[in-house]
Parts: sequence; C-alpha cells; structure tokens
Amino acid sequence: MTDQRLVENAIRELVLANRILAREDVIDDFGHVSVRHPTNPDRFLLSRSRSPEVVTRDDIMEFELDGTLVSDDNRRPYAERFIHGAIYMARPDVNSVSHHHARSVIPFSITDMPLRPVFHMASVMGPDVPVWDSQPEFGDTNMLVDSLEMGHSLAKALGGGRAALLRGHGAICAAPDLKAICMISVYMKDNAELILKTLPLGQPKFLSPGEIEKAGSMLLSDMPLARAWDYWTARAGFSGI
Repeated sequence: MTDQRLVENAIRELVLANRILAREDVIDDFGHVSVRHPTNPDRFLLSRSRSPEVVTRDDIMEFELDGTLVSDDNRRPYAERFIHGAIYMARPDVNSVSHHHARSVIPFSITDMPLRPVFHMASVMGPDVPVWDSQPEFGDTNMLVDSLEMGHSLAKALGGGRAALLRGHGAICAAPDLKAICMISVYMKDNAELILKTLPLGQPKFLSPGEIEKAGSMLLSDMPLARAWDYWTARAGFSGI
C-alpha cells in the first residue's frame, strides 16, 4: 500500500472514530480522538476544533508531537492537542488517543472509589485507572490540558496504562490503533455506569488481575476488534449499504 493510501485510510478511520465515539455517548461536543501519522511517527492527525459528531475528512489536521500545526491552516485547533502529542512522545506503543468527558466516569475522579473492571468487556481498560490532578503541580487553572508541560504531567500519570482520569474533568485512553481506542473508551464508560448502578445494591466485585489480563488480551485481538468496529460503524450511519 502506498504512503498516500495509508494516510487516506488513517484519515477515514479517524473520522469514523469521531462519529463512533459521539454516537456511543462517550465523546461530547468538546472531546477528541487522534491517530499517530501512519508514515511519520513524529506526527499525529487530529481534527480542527470541532464537535466530533460532525467531523469530516476536511477537518483533519497534521501536528508535530509538540502540538505545532504542520501546515499554515488558519482554522483553530483543539486547545488540548498537547494531551495527544505528549502521550505519543512518552509511549511509542500508542498509536491512538482519546480524551472524553463521559459523565459516568467523573465521580471516580472526585472520590476514592476506584474505577476498575467489573465486567469482562471492560477488561480492555486494564487493571488500574489512575487519577491525575492538575492542582498540586499547576494550581488553579481553567482545567484544560492546554500546554505541553501539562500534557507531559498527564502522560506521566498514565504511565504504561490504557486509561487515566482527570480530576473533575474527564478521562484519557491510549491504544495501539483506532479500533482499540474505541473499544477501550466505550467500555470504560459502560463499566463506570455499571458500578454506579451496583453501588445502591452493595459493593461491586471487581475482576481479578488474571481475568483482566486474559479477557483483555482476547478482546483486543483482531477478530473481536473487527466485529465491534463493524457494529459501531453501522450504528454511526456507515453500514456500507
């Protein structure tokens, strides 16, 4: 496949990922999702500042990992593009990043209740979801990760994991590709909803580390990812019919 075709495919899948995560109520009007450039790992692709539900291929911009826009496009980029660049810098294994404000995850960022997998599909988010708090390091801010320094701090909190929470703000997810980022993001939200529904009945029973590792590895393999991607793209209005 030519380099140009690789880029075209990446842009197409990135547009689909925006629509999918919007359709599944993960990303709201202010979230975003990116993909590492398929032929230049020192760059990434991300929409201009626009609500994900209406992103098109013409909205996709190319950035250096420090958040610098490659072209002289005068449209406004996302202020929090530094989240994506900093994670790509820190994690060569990561090729897609999402940042969302799914309301169900917020309570876990402002309490001591951990966000850990309670059902098998959520195993893809990993055993632990750390909480990053900007306050100790940066003081009072507008709560956006709008500088590379803040992006590096958040990436450090994420470590080698697949997800992290931002206190009073939302979450980030990191994955090897766009199909996996959708699976992690969707089931992170669903898992949080299940815990909140369980708490009135009693304390939830979390999956064991072994269950998380085995189920997560299975679900992030090619067949389950392809099956889920087909389902989500159809729900987002791209059934191919």
